[in-house]
Amino acid sequence: MVNQTRDTIAAEISRGNRAKGGYGQAWGLGNILRQITMWIVSITTLFPLYFMVSNALKTRDQFIKDPLGLPPLSLQNFLEAVKGKPIALWALNSTIVTLLSVMAVTILAILAAYAFARMQFGGRDMLFNLIIPLMVIPPIVMVIPLFETMVSVRLINTFWSVIIIYAGLLLPFTVYLLRNFMIKIPKEITDAALIDGCGEIQTLLYILIPLSRPALITSIVVNTLFVWNELLVSLVFLQFENLRTLMVGIITFKERFTLNVPIVMAGLTIATIPMLAIYLLGQKYFNRGLVTGALK
Repeated sequence: MVNQTRDTIAAEISRGNRAKGGYGQAWGLGNILRQITMWIVSITTLFPLYFMVSNALKTRDQFIKDPLGLPPLSLQNFLEAVKGKPIALWALNSTIVTLLSVMAVTILAILAAYAFARMQFGGRDMLFNLIIPLMVIPPIVMVIPLFETMVSVRLINTFWSVIIIYAGLLLPFTVYLLRNFMIKIPKEITDAALIDGCGEIQTLLYILIPLSRPALITSIVVNTLFVWNELLVSLVFLQFENLRTLMVGIITFKERFTLNVPIVMAGLTIATIPMLAIYLLGQKYFNRGLVTGALK
């Protein structure tokens, strides 16, 4: 009986190992396909960055001869990109516009998200559902009516025009993200705060906002990247050279030096560095906030 039991256990273990081996092989094939896909996506994503940085380090002749080759280590193009051009002023303008736009949309979105997530009022769900389609409207279709509006209120060629427009464009996405994050926070936490004497504003400031930090940082990073890199609105509404943002300045710089592509690449590299740093600093919360906020 003991021998029979031992044989039975050994047979079960053997079958389990074979089954595990078959599953491992299938999982291994899936891993290989997944890794190949990720490598293709990564190379496709990083290639424009390589093209920009590598050509920023080349001379014009080297770029024409071999635009995809490895670059020499030369910073001459960066010096030429800064020399004789108000790139520092353009960067300052971009910083002002980005900071004020992101601050405005963040404050408005926090208040709106709290109302949609925690407060009861008529038409709440219908109004929130009306916000969602606004995220897919391209800014270009609104340029003409927005321009006429800004002309009528005399805000053309002022930072306030683009700040208001950026805040309006980014508000639907930010509200959607924060509301879907806040609604997942257990209601018992906010109820306990209210019982302890906290008002609505205190509950929002000391309970919901700290708990919503991943979604909040995600929205700030995404909105900052959008405003910093946006071209159309700044080009149309900020027409004076001393008001241009960095991206608009680089485009006009390209028109003046059409044949010297490496200098243009150097300017774009300079504009990319701050946003890359912001993304790396917020990466810890970025994926978590974006995935959680996208789910209802």
